[in-house]
Amino acid sequence: MARRLRFNGTGSGDDGCPSVHEDVDTGEVIVHGPPLTDPEDVEQLQHLSEGEVAIVVPRDLLVDWGPKEQTRKVRTIDLDEFRNLFSNFEHTAWRLETRRRYASDEVGDGWQEFLETGHVEEDWSKDTGSSSFRRAVQAQTAEGKRMERVRLVDETPTVGQRYLLSNAQWNIKSGEDIRNMWRADADRLRLPAEDFWLFDSRLIALLRFDDDDQLTHVDLITEPAEVVRCAMIRDAAWHHAVPWEQFTAEMGSDM
Repeated sequence: MARRLRFNGTGSGDDGCPSVHEDVDTGEVIVHGPPLTDPEDVEQLQHLSEGEVAIVVPRDLLVDWGPKEQTRKVRTIDLDEFRNLFSNFEHTAWRLETRRRYASDEVGDGWQEFLETGHVEEDWSKDTGSSSFRRAVQAQTAEGKRMERVRLVDETPTVGQRYLLSNAQWNIKSGEDIRNMWRADADRLRLPAEDFWLFDSRLIALLRFDDDDQLTHVDLITEPAEVVRCAMIRDAAWHHAVPWEQFTAEMGSDM
């Protein structure tokens, strides 16, 4: 069975060599780079077994991209503390949204209205969780802060994805910038199937769900290598994703 490898980073800006990968299941680290070939150099190596190859990597590569601990230290927060993050960030809040279903969307009148009509209308005068979030977005973007999101969509969108495509207009009217990407394109770019917010390019809020698609808790991560990895994911996803208006127009009747 093939390993599930995650690209951590590279010390090269040109050809991606040498680089560090990590096995997400075992925690093992895979490093590739130019081989050590000079016989006099190889002769000095101890415990080099038959079939093994010695490679040369800059020390900075391991410092920057090698995991510091086998078990990453994270701080788990509850959903109330998670909501507070949207009032306390300084510059940017960016989201990667990859799941096919979010159970929290299926609570309230909006979901039922969508099932009946295929559209979502919101009354912001009502004190609901959605309207509260919209007002928070408005307040933050009014200060010049950016809130951005990339959502993945399957070739045949799920009901939950179609709901979010309709509901996105209200996020956008609040000041959030939403783009979409087909899952096949995300797979081609090797984007991970992770759901996270990245705040101010320094704090990751990794969303954790149970088997019923309920958000249960959030892990906060500040490890520099993980933050840079998520920033690289953000840059790739944002570059290739399509603005919501264009994406939905191209979908047409498939909405």
